[in-house]
Amino acid sequence: MPAKNTDGRKTPMGFEQRLERLEKLADKLREGNLPLEDAVALFEEGMKLSRSLEKDLSKVERRVEILTREPSGDLEEPALELFPELEEEEKG
Repeated sequence: MPAKNTDGRKTPMGFEQRLERLEKLADKLREGNLPLEDAVALFEEGMKLSRSLEKDLSKVERRVEILTREPSGDLEEPALELFPELEEEEKG
Protein backbone atom coordinates (compact mmCIF):
# COMPACT_ATOMS: atom_id res chain seq x y z
CA MET A 1 0.00 0.00 0.00
CA PRO A 2 1.27 3.50 -0.77
CA ALA A 3 2.43 5.52 2.22
CA LYS A 4 0.90 8.90 2.96
CA ASN A 5 2.82 12.17 3.02
CA THR A 6 2.38 14.59 5.90
CA ASP A 7 -0.18 16.45 3.77
CA GLY A 8 -2.24 13.25 3.35
CA ARG A 9 -1.30 12.51 -0.28
CA LYS A 10 -0.25 8.99 -1.17
CA THR A 11 3.36 8.48 -2.25
CA PRO A 12 4.10 5.69 -4.69
CA MET A 13 5.89 2.64 -3.37
CA GLY A 14 9.44 2.07 -4.51
CA PHE A 15 10.56 -1.01 -6.40
CA GLU A 16 11.62 -2.91 -3.29
CA GLN A 17 8.40 -2.12 -1.44
CA ARG A 18 6.28 -3.28 -4.39
CA LEU A 19 8.31 -6.47 -4.69
CA GLU A 20 7.90 -7.16 -0.98
CA ARG A 21 4.14 -6.54 -1.26
CA LEU A 22 3.93 -8.92 -4.23
CA GLU A 23 5.73 -11.61 -2.23
CA LYS A 24 3.31 -11.16 0.69
CA LEU A 25 0.33 -11.41 -1.65
CA ALA A 26 1.74 -14.61 -3.16
CA ASP A 27 2.21 -16.09 0.32
CA LYS A 28 -1.38 -15.28 1.27
CA LEU A 29 -2.68 -16.84 -1.94
CA ARG A 30 -0.58 -19.99 -1.42
CA GLU A 31 -2.11 -20.50 2.03
CA GLY A 32 -5.38 -21.18 0.25
CA ASN A 33 -7.72 -20.28 3.11
CA LEU A 34 -9.15 -17.07 1.62
CA PRO A 35 -12.68 -16.61 0.33
CA LEU A 36 -12.76 -16.60 -3.46
CA GLU A 37 -13.61 -12.92 -3.71
CA ASP A 38 -10.64 -11.94 -1.50
CA ALA A 39 -8.31 -14.25 -3.41
CA VAL A 40 -9.35 -12.70 -6.72
CA ALA A 41 -8.79 -9.19 -5.32
CA LEU A 42 -5.31 -10.15 -4.09
CA PHE A 43 -4.54 -11.80 -7.42
CA GLU A 44 -5.61 -8.64 -9.26
CA GLU A 45 -3.42 -6.47 -7.04
CA GLY A 46 -0.54 -8.87 -7.58
CA MET A 47 -0.93 -8.72 -11.36
CA LYS A 48 -0.85 -4.91 -11.27
CA LEU A 49 2.27 -4.98 -9.11
CA SER A 50 3.88 -7.56 -11.37
CA ARG A 51 3.26 -5.45 -14.47
CA SER A 52 4.65 -2.30 -12.85
CA LEU A 53 7.75 -4.15 -11.63
CA GLU A 54 8.32 -5.63 -15.08
CA LYS A 55 7.96 -2.18 -16.64
CA ASP A 56 10.52 -0.72 -14.23
CA LEU A 57 12.95 -3.58 -14.89
CA SER A 58 12.65 -3.00 -18.63
CA LYS A 59 13.47 0.68 -18.15
CA VAL A 60 16.53 -0.15 -16.07
CA GLU A 61 17.64 -2.77 -18.58
CA ARG A 62 17.45 -0.21 -21.41
CA ARG A 63 19.45 2.29 -19.36
CA VAL A 64 22.15 -0.30 -18.64
CA GLU A 65 22.32 -1.20 -22.33
CA ILE A 66 22.76 2.46 -23.24
CA LEU A 67 25.45 2.95 -20.61
CA THR A 68 27.41 -0.12 -21.64
CA ARG A 69 27.06 0.21 -25.41
CA GLU A 70 30.22 0.92 -27.38
CA PRO A 71 30.02 3.69 -29.98
CA SER A 72 29.82 1.02 -32.69
CA GLY A 73 26.82 -0.52 -30.91
CA ASP A 74 28.74 -3.70 -30.00
CA LEU A 75 27.69 -4.94 -26.55
CA GLU A 76 30.32 -7.68 -26.16
CA GLU A 77 32.81 -5.61 -24.18
CA PRO A 78 31.36 -2.49 -22.54
CA ALA A 79 33.47 0.67 -22.61
CA LEU A 80 32.31 3.18 -20.05
CA GLU A 81 35.55 5.13 -20.31
CA LEU A 82 35.28 6.33 -16.75
CA PHE A 83 39.05 6.08 -16.33
CA PRO A 84 40.62 6.51 -19.78
CA GLU A 85 44.10 6.69 -18.24
CA LEU A 86 43.78 3.08 -17.09
CA GLU A 87 42.87 1.98 -20.59
CA GLU A 88 46.01 3.68 -21.93
CA GLU A 89 48.17 1.87 -19.35
CA GLU A 90 46.74 -1.49 -20.43
CA LYS A 91 47.62 -0.78 -24.07
CA GLY A 92 51.09 0.57 -23.32
